[in-house]
Amino acid sequence: MKKDFMTPPEHVNFEAKKLFDNVGEIIDGSIAYINLKGGGPIKQHTHEHNHLFIVTKGEAKVLLDKEEIIIRENEVFLVEGKIPHSVWSNQDEETVMIGISVK
Repeated sequence: MKKDFMTPPEHVNFEAKKLFDNVGEIIDGSIAYINLKGGGPIKQHTHEHNHLFIVTKGEAKVLLDKEEIIIRENEVFLVEGKIPHSVWSNQDEETVMIGISVK
């Protein structure tokens, strides 16, 4: 079994991991395929909404003001939109990430 995954009762060959609880009102969601040295924006930006990033393959690096946060496969990270930020691939293969914008 993968770390932090569980099989719910009455399920077979099924592993699940809770990624988040209530994080606010969902504005929109998207999926991103980020190649080697890919990401952006080039200059960190801010906005009123937050981003909930979920990495489904690979590894992403979030530049959060002056801090670097690594999000690994099957992990989630909430970026406060008021903090300057950008997101980049953090390895030599494609990173797949779901981004959900929330209020």
